Amino acid sequence: MKLTKLGILAIGSVLLLASCNGGEKKPETPVKLETTAPATQGGDSIKGGQVIESGKYHLELKPEKAADKTHLDFYLKIDATQKDISDAKVSGKVQTPDGKEAPVAFTYDAKNKRYAADVPGKAAGTYNLKIDAVIGADKANGRFTFNR
Repeated sequence: MKLTKLGILAIGSVLLLASCNGGEKKPETPVKLETTAPATQGGDSIKGGQVIESGKYHLELKPEKAADKTHLDFYLKIDATQKDISDAKVSGKVQTPDGKEAPVAFTYDAKNKRYAADVPGKAAGTYNLKIDAVIGADKANGRFTFNR
């Protein structure tokens, strides 16, 4: 009798655990970089690029294809005044069409009042880019895509 109760308890436990995860292992999917709140798509383009409004900041990305790389111009402004922000720490991460991720180093170009970076490679497809900017105690981020 004890053996029967123990068997029923064991089977019940297994069934309960199986029902918690659907009884099947789900395949892992690659992480996609998507726009998240509080950033919003849209806004008026100043330089003809993709625009994201993140809080009080205007983020604009303008990619340009070259032979063996993609050059990125990134404009960071205070939205209300359109004043350029030159002292931010801007970093990025790109996901290439084959799913690999790599850091992107932005530097400020004072002459052209923009942050610039190069993404090496010439693989055709969609590139996902996440940019983080630290402006004093504030942070702004945006997620962009561009095709090559």
